[in-house]
Amino acid sequence: MIDFLRGRVVHVEPEYVVLDVRDVGYRVFTPNPYALSRTEETIQLYIHHHVREDAIQLFGFTTREEQSMFRKLLDVSGIGPRVALGVLSAGRPEALTSAIQQENLSFLTKLPGIGKKTAQRMILDLKDKLGAVQEGLPFAAAAGAPAAGPAAGAESDSAWAIAREALAGLGYRDAELDRAWHALKDKVKGDETPEGLMKQALQQLFQG
Repeated sequence: MIDFLRGRVVHVEPEYVVLDVRDVGYRVFTPNPYALSRTEETIQLYIHHHVREDAIQLFGFTTREEQSMFRKLLDVSGIGPRVALGVLSAGRPEALTSAIQQENLSFLTKLPGIGKKTAQRMILDLKDKLGAVQEGLPFAAAAGAPAAGPAAGAESDSAWAIAREALAGLGYRDAELDRAWHALKDKVKGDETPEGLMKQALQQLFQG
């Protein structure tokens, strides 16, 4: 099984990147593909090698924590690879850990593809399997508290608040996120998921 790949991103799609590893292009599905297109340097993705009867797929993550959380999510009944990927696109591992340990259904049901029953299964199946949350990690806003900075207020309970928190976790600055939201807010219909808004924002950020 492949544990990690190291190479250069040569192509980006909404759901995956193509990673050039010694002149071989690997299609790797990843939570936030456009975030990986910000650099032409060699990157390393930690891989989950998913094998089915009709397909072999690679799912890639920038950290071991994301890789580990992805695999734990797959253990939950009703969560497949695509749903798990969507969950990680909208919530960092420490935020998910906190929400599960605190049984925060409000946060969990805002994640793409997660309804109330699935959120309850996440809590039941994973609460005792997740390690203690490290102190000092800035996940409180994502887990349900008001977000800090300009995105708080009217947007705090919206899909954009969750998407913004996840984008901030990728290293985007408040000013960049404010510009992206300013470009998108007039196009928002009100029924977008955090994952959908995140993809739109990443496209906007990528375009500059």
